[in-house]
Amino acid sequence: MKKWNRVLAAAMAAVMAAGLTACGGGKAPETTAAATEAAKAETEAQAAEETTAAPAAAEGLAVNTTDPIEITFSWWGGDSRHEATLKAVDAFMEKYPNITVKSSYSAWDGWEDKMSSQFATGTAPDVNQINWNWITSFSSDGSAFYDLNKLSDILDLTQFSQGYLDQCTVAGKLQGVPISMTGRIFYWNKTIYEKAGLETPKTLADLTAAGKVFEEKLGKDYYPLAMNEYDRTIFMVYYLESKYGKAWVENNQLQYTKEEIEDGLQFIQSLEEQHVIPSIATIAGDGAASFDKNPKWMEGKYAGIFEWDSAAPKQQAALNEGQEFVVGEELADMGDYKGGFAKVSMCYGISENTKHPAECAALVNFLLNEEAGVAPVGSERGIPCSAAGLQICKDQGLLDPIVTEANEKVLSYVSFPLDPKFEASALKATNEGVYWDVMAGLSYGDYDIDEASDVLIEGINKVLQK
Repeated sequence: MKKWNRVLAAAMAAVMAAGLTACGGGKAPETTAAATEAAKAETEAQAAEETTAAPAAAEGLAVNTTDPIEITFSWWGGDSRHEATLKAVDAFMEKYPNITVKSSYSAWDGWEDKMSSQFATGTAPDVNQINWNWITSFSSDGSAFYDLNKLSDILDLTQFSQGYLDQCTVAGKLQGVPISMTGRIFYWNKTIYEKAGLETPKTLADLTAAGKVFEEKLGKDYYPLAMNEYDRTIFMVYYLESKYGKAWVENNQLQYTKEEIEDGLQFIQSLEEQHVIPSIATIAGDGAASFDKNPKWMEGKYAGIFEWDSAAPKQQAALNEGQEFVVGEELADMGDYKGGFAKVSMCYGISENTKHPAECAALVNFLLNEEAGVAPVGSERGIPCSAAGLQICKDQGLLDPIVTEANEKVLSYVSFPLDPKFEASALKATNEGVYWDVMAGLSYGDYDIDEASDVLIEGINKVLQK
């Protein structure tokens, strides 16, 4: 594998990051659309068949409200999520003075690797904010997470639709309770687009045309959009699903041919060539672990991002004063189909080996279903899946209007299922996963389109065969 250019760039970016830290279209024919919907329905039916076993009965545990108890709780996110969650945790400890919650939290970078090691060694915290795919990645046999059905007399599962709970049921166990549903959408810095004399893009044609305008009117350092390696992979799948009308993976099989994947990779590369997105080398040279920490996003040199709808608060907060942050549109001119996908954004899971399952269940219920736990957090983790939590947020006006707008746009548009293995660590891990290797290698010139497609197909098939 030809990675010397990337290794050098990564090393330089790490040095820079340390320094920064020290310093502070047309519609599809009806028959085709019907076939797509039929395939989607079949996938959902198969998933339902896997979760038809009767759920485990509640164990009849009770929350200890007298003896001193300590439980641990972990999550990742931006500063606004940290602050909101800590307020909710404080409120929980006020309700249960005998229970101390020890919190650990950080940004996403490196978090998945850390948690993977902890789940593998049985040292994970008691309660964890988890990605949906962690259930299959870390606990396909049900060994890592407690069956929440057994805690249903403390954790009110009736607040969640059965369809959402089914997505978190693996190996006959409800291993997580869904916090929110999410999907990817564009966010734009409207101020910078206006500075370039443009409206924010509503179509792929608008976005593509903006590249040259930005370069000529604002300078070579300005780009209409910025995407890291994982963003590029998701956008490529969005493009391919829009064009070819089939899910990326179904029944544990990659659905796209080498030629179709080469088409997707060429599409991504064309965005670089047309000055729509900066190269991976340029982004690495910025020395920031994420765009919300990147000065070029903060000051508007990167005028767009392709992010999860729930990430709006941290990205908006990162912008310098005087810049307007707006939700974009799904790009319907990429093909005859509505590409893209939605998924359970994240869940709360309780470690299988916790010594305090009842108290952990009380914390999760408090965060998702009770006013004192829901109110401080609002939509920091997306629009709540809990009916009770959602009603609390609506009644108190707690839903971030940007997140709400983005979530509604995503969920009303996308039409393809997401395979849980899409987010397997072997594929998406920063600096190490197949997606990173392929997209960085293509951008640096280490791979041509033919080589990159081979690496991507081989890597995906290895994960699917596990």
